[in-house]
Amino acid sequence: MELLISIPRNFSFKRTAISHGWYGLLPFDFDRDSWTLSRVLDLKDDKPVTVAISARKRQLHVNTSRHLSQKAARQVLADVRHMLRLDDDMSGFYGLMSREDEFAWVATQGAGRLLRSPTVFEDLVKMICTTNCSWALTEKMVTGLVQNLGRESTDGRRTFPTPEAMALMPQKFYTNEVRAGYRAPYFKELADRVASGNLNVEQWLYSPLPTADLIKEMRGVKGVGPYAAENLLKLLGRYDGLALDSWTRAKFFKVRNNGRKASDKKIARYYSRYKEWRGLVLWCDMTRDWLEV
Repeated sequence: MELLISIPRNFSFKRTAISHGWYGLLPFDFDRDSWTLSRVLDLKDDKPVTVAISARKRQLHVNTSRHLSQKAARQVLADVRHMLRLDDDMSGFYGLMSREDEFAWVATQGAGRLLRSPTVFEDLVKMICTTNCSWALTEKMVTGLVQNLGRESTDGRRTFPTPEAMALMPQKFYTNEVRAGYRAPYFKELADRVASGNLNVEQWLYSPLPTADLIKEMRGVKGVGPYAAENLLKLLGRYDGLALDSWTRAKFFKVRNNGRKASDKKIARYYSRYKEWRGLVLWCDMTRDWLEV
């Protein structure tokens, strides 16, 4: 079954699909030869479905692994729009970038939309999996969660686990099977809080709180420090934070400082003129060479 979605003029499927590492973490799967982004979607009241997304002639082509009811098809379309940020208003950002000679490419290439998961819960768990470890370990932990606890689609692929599925597992599962290390109690506590209704992370998307207060709420989740909170904010559409880590620092040294080390304060000063967009400008700057145009 094929579903079609019209895409905005300033949208780049390629730039969005590979905007950051999520495309390489299950349940996402990315084929760079055909520029197809796939993943399993959990339809809650129905069996999971695998979707394969590609772009042609200003349309997204969403091919599903089985025929869908109208209700299921609407959810798939909503999830795809959410993941690829199709409804984000980027006009202010692109207007700012188009006035900057060194960043005009951002608007012309449609950069800036950051791929995200269908749920804030999945993004939050994955963000915790990225802290204080190698990318290989991040992949291992996410794969363990999906393969052990995800619901199976018709093609054998699995969804990202629900909070309820994660809450059913004892802490030792996250230690022994997921190899989560010190994160094991964090996963267990987070899943318990969300599954019980004690914590509603999905409402962070629409929170009226100022960014500083929202960060404080996020940091009330064990395992979420400044880096994880600022990165998650970008997936919520807030770009105040730079979310500096060893990779972005090293890339800044190379791209903007002639290979010399620079303090975090210097990096912050460089992007400070972009105000509420500064974190997104930094990320576009550091990832420009990810796509050859």
